Amino acid sequence: MAKVVDYIKESYDELMHKVSWPTYAELQNSAIVVSIASLIIALVVFLMDISFKNILQLFYSLF
Repeated sequence: MAKVVDYIKESYDELMHKVSWPTYAELQNSAIVVSIASLIIALVVFLMDISFKNILQLFYSLF
């Protein structure tokens, strides 16, 4: 039981004093970057989907 308590104390100490947490401004900037990247990837996937749909419609219309 003492090992578990020591582990919890050491984990708490590490999280509170040895980890560098990002500031609120850094979190906002990261969230903006992730949002923009997600939108760009979604747009690329959408365009690929539309392109493949049109290509397949053209291919199937030949038969």
